[in-house]
Amino acid sequence: MNEYRVNLNYAKALMLVASDTDSVDTVCADMRLVYEVCAENRELVVVLVNPCVKESAKLAIVGDIFGSHVSQLSLAFMNFLIRKKRTVNLKGIARTFIELYREQRGIELCEIVTAKEVQPELLDEVRQAVGQYTGKDVELVSRVDNRMLGGYRLMFNNNMYDARLRTKIRKLRIAFSENIYESKL
Repeated sequence: MNEYRVNLNYAKALMLVASDTDSVDTVCADMRLVYEVCAENRELVVVLVNPCVKESAKLAIVGDIFGSHVSQLSLAFMNFLIRKKRTVNLKGIARTFIELYREQRGIELCEIVTAKEVQPELLDEVRQAVGQYTGKDVELVSRVDNRMLGGYRLMFNNNMYDARLRTKIRKLRIAFSENIYESKL
């Protein structure tokens, strides 16, 4: 089975269990934490994926790192993944669970990339505008890209609005390269 299907199946199973225990919001917060920790700590992922590391050591590592920060359900789920030798998919399962949560709650993920830090009031305006456009609640993620000259790039629901300065300069260059006064005979 391909990796996406494995991630989806385990995330759906966790969603069902969390729904039955009325702890979907808590488990989603836990999966966000797990995803962030796995994304930031490559060494942790390497240890969890390594088949030479014993199962008991992996259980102890996960218990030490996440034990006091996540719910018992999330910890039991991670221990289940370790026993089933699916720790390779831990990060993907966490990401897929977050996507399922957004889909279930009608939340649209929106990302804005800017050249410098954006004021919170402006972010609220962007969140409201995208919410009116999509008809959903919006989870806005703001990133700063120091390589940008200016402007912003807004991405949501497979749409991208590109208002970067580099894009505008490129469009002007293309427009000026055409000579409208020259005969094209």
